[in-house]
Amino acid sequence: MNEQRFIIPKAGDLSRAVAVLSAMAKDGPVEVSAKPYKAKRSTDQNALLWSIYADIIRMGGEAMAGWTKDDLHEFFLGSHFGWTECRLFGERRKKPARRSSRLNKQEFSDFVEFIVRFMAEQGVYLQLPGDIAA
Repeated sequence: MNEQRFIIPKAGDLSRAVAVLSAMAKDGPVEVSAKPYKAKRSTDQNALLWSIYADIIRMGGEAMAGWTKDDLHEFFLGSHFGWTECRLFGERRKKPARRSSRLNKQEFSDFVEFIVRFMAEQGVYLQLPGDIAA
């Protein structure tokens, strides 16, 4: 039996976990680990992020010429979470210290707010869903 992963709701029923462990233990030793569950960013949050990148390119004018959404994603990840340096065959490359796919919902919201603030400082004002037009 292959690795099994599942989420047990708060005060949830452990019968599935017990059944899986019992079945696995029939074939030999089983390694078990557990950690508190943290909801990852939602698909709606991710879609919002990529639409923001499109807005930045559209609204950024000449300063954004030649930039792609992927370029912006790397830039903002590194700007917000910091950079690590990698070397390969003597060449240096910076890459973001964290990726957005591993962020929980609150961390992702904070990341989006960082982008909105950063762009406002550059004179590009992004409108997010729920913003009230003045």
